[in-house]
Amino acid sequence: MKLYHYYRSSAAYRVRIALNFKGIAWETALIDLRAPVSAQHTPEFRAVNPAGLIPVVVEGDTTIAQSLAIIEYLEETHPDPPLLPRSSADRAQVRSLSLAIACDIHPLGNLRVLNYLRATFKADENAVNAWVGEWIGMGFRALEERVRRSSGDGRHMYGSDVTLADLCIVPQMYNARRYKVDVQAYPTLRAVCAHLESLPAFARAAPEAQPGAP
Repeated sequence: MKLYHYYRSSAAYRVRIALNFKGIAWETALIDLRAPVSAQHTPEFRAVNPAGLIPVVVEGDTTIAQSLAIIEYLEETHPDPPLLPRSSADRAQVRSLSLAIACDIHPLGNLRVLNYLRATFKADENAVNAWVGEWIGMGFRALEERVRRSSGDGRHMYGSDVTLADLCIVPQMYNARRYKVDVQAYPTLRAVCAHLESLPAFARAAPEAQPGAP
């Protein structure tokens, strides 16, 4: 299995955690998103994913883009250890938490969005950080309240086992810190992330442990 990724991509970070958690061997295909390399725009990568986005997983003749679709594929093809609970209701709750991060928070801090702010609206880094902080803060406020109720042990987003929602919150907390978002108001989320980041599957997937990291 080959993973096209970049060390600082939070969507790719989710997939790296899933691969590690399930013990799946994978080959790195590094896509450097930074200018002037901008490998996501090359014809070679656009042949893999016409959208020019990472992560992408290639296994044999199967090519899958979009991090949550990739993780659901891994869950179906490598069901142990599971990332989704047994009951339909619990699975829906985990997916709901995951989508709140992956669809409501993350896209507004995506590189192409921030580059558009810089190029079109001449936003400096303080303005970019304020933009990212606004949307992360809005999302984290709601998640903090939800996770107080849904966590079974104060160390996981839902219940007392690692789930898909945990794979989403850790990279988003990384983004929050990267953009200097004040996260002191979210003690539940911080405690969850502190525990998860100590687990080997999460630690090995961290951005600083990847090829291309400074």
